[in-house]
Amino acid sequence: MTLQRPKHRKLDIRNGRVDLSHGSGGRAMAQLIAEIFFPAFANDLLAQGNDQATFDVPAGRMAMTTDGYVVSPLFFPGGDIGSLAVHGTVNDLAMSGAKPLYLSASFILEEGFPLADLLRIAQSMGAAAREAGIKIVTGDTKVVERGKADGVFISTAGIGVAPEGIALSGDRAKPGDAIVVSGTLGDHGVAIMSSRENLQFETAILSDSAALHGLTACMLEACGPHLRLMRDPTRGGLAATLNEIAHQSGVGIRIAEDALPIRPQVAAACELLGLDPLFVANEGKLVAFVAPDAAEALLAAMRAHPLGREAALIGHVVADDHRFVQMATRFGGGRIVDWLSGEQLPRIC
Repeated sequence: MTLQRPKHRKLDIRNGRVDLSHGSGGRAMAQLIAEIFFPAFANDLLAQGNDQATFDVPAGRMAMTTDGYVVSPLFFPGGDIGSLAVHGTVNDLAMSGAKPLYLSASFILEEGFPLADLLRIAQSMGAAAREAGIKIVTGDTKVVERGKADGVFISTAGIGVAPEGIALSGDRAKPGDAIVVSGTLGDHGVAIMSSRENLQFETAILSDSAALHGLTACMLEACGPHLRLMRDPTRGGLAATLNEIAHQSGVGIRIAEDALPIRPQVAAACELLGLDPLFVANEGKLVAFVAPDAAEALLAAMRAHPLGREAALIGHVVADDHRFVQMATRFGGGRIVDWLSGEQLPRIC
């Protein structure tokens, strides 16, 4: 009699749920990876099935970043935790001027999480990576007991190559520098909160989640030597980003409220929810500091790109030993834009 290995059914994606065996390192885990993650992230390096990936990279300085994503809800208007994880990691690399190349992804799954939702997240993540022109080349999966997580958490790492001669850093802002944002502020955070609170508005508020490396490449081509730094204002929003840069560079910052690009529906939602748009997270916008004589050229280059059409000059760097961020209000007064005290929007990215 010939012994035959028993055939195993495919995952019941429609009705199935994650269980502890999917993180055990055994057959169930291999099946989860083979039927959900491999097809969603499909590329030649991942297909090798190793615990690491080896690859060739172009000459240049390497850039590396790591991040974690715990957003709630997992699916929101304009995106989900999967696409967000790709975009956020890509953007951290892009802010250094780097071209993103490869990502890793680690999943912490809660027992009982629907397989259909996991597949949806993985497919979204794979689509975002392909659209960005990068590969998810390695990863890991762990399962924790029911109640020990909140559905799914994703940790990523990304590497890229930064061009020679470009040194962008938060300690390079100088008095006189112009401060430019790439578009409207607060869209992501308000989209998350609106979905979380089941708020309905006449005009849909969508997350701005997007990969920005195409935009940053255009900015570098137009004004590379004149760019001081770029930063994506995610957690803590524009306010936290400007305060971080003021302290890193030892300067003051002055912005104008009238110059801030904020959608009317976002402003209205913030007023309803008791939020300040300056502190609300963004996932598809950047802030750039540039030498004053290159500001117009930078704005023109940004506005020529789909992700920078609403770019605006919002202020300037000033000499200030106190490192204050100040804003001229639309009523003719002024206010200090300080660090966020506490957590305005929990579980936003």
